[in-house]
Amino acid sequence: MKEADNKICELCRREVESLSRHHLVPREEGGKYGPTAELCQPCHSTIHLLIGNRELAREYNSISALQTAEPLQKYLRWVRNKRVARISNRRGRR
Repeated sequence: MKEADNKICELCRREVESLSRHHLVPREEGGKYGPTAELCQPCHSTIHLLIGNRELAREYNSISALQTAEPLQKYLRWVRNKRVARISNRRGRR
């Protein structure tokens, strides 16, 4: 991988190989055409594991809100200095 190919996760600010598009207002809550953020897979999976779609739409619909979200603080402290590229999708069916 070339250095120019590296990308930065908008949430954890780590340099990663690939990013996924996160709808800041979940599609199920009306955000299909709304603003998005480019996140690494571990951050994207963890957001959806720890915070429900309604709460994401109402309270955590920006990167700054997600960065200060109480449910994510332990994870963000942990992931900042890790080289983890993938976390298995831990989202269960609700």
